[in-house]
Order: sequence, then C-alpha cells, then structure tokens
Amino acid sequence: MRVVFAGTPQAAVPSLTALAGSEHELAAVLTRADAPTGRKRVLTPSPVAALAEERGIPTIRTNRLDDDATERIAALRPDLGVIVAYGGLVREPLLSTPTHGWINLHFSLLPRWRGAAPVQRAVIAGDELTGAAVFQLETGLDTGPVFATLSRRIGVRDTAGDLLSALAEEGAQLLLSVVDGIAAGTARSEPQEGEPTLAPKLTLDDGRLDWTESAVALDARVRGVTPEPGAFTTVAGQRIKVLEAQPAGGAESLPPGTLDLVDRRVLAGTGSSPLELVTVQPAGKRAMPATDWWRGLGATDGLVAE
Repeated sequence: MRVVFAGTPQAAVPSLTALAGSEHELAAVLTRADAPTGRKRVLTPSPVAALAEERGIPTIRTNRLDDDATERIAALRPDLGVIVAYGGLVREPLLSTPTHGWINLHFSLLPRWRGAAPVQRAVIAGDELTGAAVFQLETGLDTGPVFATLSRRIGVRDTAGDLLSALAEEGAQLLLSVVDGIAAGTARSEPQEGEPTLAPKLTLDDGRLDWTESAVALDARVRGVTPEPGAFTTVAGQRIKVLEAQPAGGAESLPPGTLDLVDRRVLAGTGSSPLELVTVQPAGKRAMPATDWWRGLGATDGLVAE
C-alpha cells in the first residue's frame, strides 16, 4: 500500500523505521516544523524528520493539518494514513482522504488513558500495566475501534521514559502487523470496551511534589514525570529537580517536607513513611547524588522542602 506516515518525537521513530523497511511504499512523512532546542535555541528537525531525510522520504513539515496539508496529502493518493505521536489532531476532510482512513499507534490499553500523555499518567496513577493499541482514527479523541494491543507490566523502578522507549519498539511491530493485515484484507477491529480515562498533556506543575502525599504516590509521580517535565521541589528558596527517588523502607517518619540525613541517606518526610532522595539537580548545576548536594548545603536539622 501507499502509506502516509505522521509522527514527530523519538517515540515515533521505530514505527517509521519498521514501515520504511517493509514492502509498503512510504509516499510521504508528515511531521511538525523544526523547533528551537538547547540553550542556543538552534532550529532542529524532529527525530522523525531527521530519519525521513536520511532515508530520502518526502517530508511535509507543518504544525497545522489545514487545507494546504490536506491538499498535499490528497495529491499523493495514499491508501492508508498512519499516525504515531504526531502532536496534532486529524480532522475531516483529511481523516477520510486515504482509502482506508488513518490508524493510530497509541501507548495505552484503550480506553484507559486517552490523550497526549498515556504512559506518564499510568505511572503517576500507580497502574500495574501499560501497553499499546493500534486503532482506527475517528473524530473523537482516541475513541476508534481497536485492531490489536500489547501489554507491559510497569516495574517498580520504571520511569515513563523507560516504558515509552520499550513500547515504541514493541508497538512498531504491532503497527506493522496491522498495516499488513489491512493490505491483505484480514485486519479486524473491535469497539473499545471499559470505562475511559483521560491523559491530558503534562504541564510543568505536574512535576511539583506535594509532600503531604504518601511516599508511594510521590515515588510514582517522580517516575511518571521523568524525563519530562521533571519532578521538582523548593528548598531554602532554591528550586531543586528530583531526578531519582525511592521509598525509604524501615525509616522513621518525618513531618511532611522535612529533610534529614539518616544513615547516609537524604530523607524527606511525606504523608506516610519518608522518601529517599537519590539524585537531584539544583538550579544551574549538574545532576548529583543527593548526599553530595546535602553536604554542599552544610545542611542542619530543620531544612524543609516545599
């Protein structure tokens, strides 16, 4: 089939790689425009655009799936549209432009966690499982019938970044199997079943640590917002990123937010047992072990995270 692929971040790269190595023809890649990155704000192609250029695949860079984008895609006469984390909604008439419409690889077990941040929300919520689903795109938000799914257990130390990388690789093969099935006329989809939950895009404030929550909930939040937008707290008026933390088993309770060095561990009081700060990054400095940060503060009793 002639396929148009829409995607932007690194999580979409394995799917593009799988399709590029298949028997299907990639008529074009649709991705978001080059964006400024780094401290010098250098305009940089998306990971998907970079791979498409490397493979010599025609690329359409746009942040809006408007009439112009629709006309350009329609001129390609695609049999199927495939979308993986593009970062924008496909609406009519573009939705119906390919002969077989559009399919979407979504990183959740639909209908749980419909939206932009499904893996992150699953970790924050303390889910035991996450996964990926390939479904037929409709006008509703991730509401279409599902062709295939896979599941993956969320490990106790898994971050959202870890899981997304693994699901991107596994999901690419799931996606390709569905594309093959659509081409062969054997693919079948089933309506979603179960209670939907929503996974809106994370904001900076989603990384703020509320020390009145339990250690388990705080640990899940740190892992769920890693690597982006990142967990943080404020100590002595200074913003501190918390890159790695874990529940401190067996430690005596501390008042919520109170910091202390106990048995060579930096502990923070929570609404339950303490949370151990393992790796932190003070503003304007490199990441470091929390114990090194503590020594640099010349910390004494009574230091509080807010």
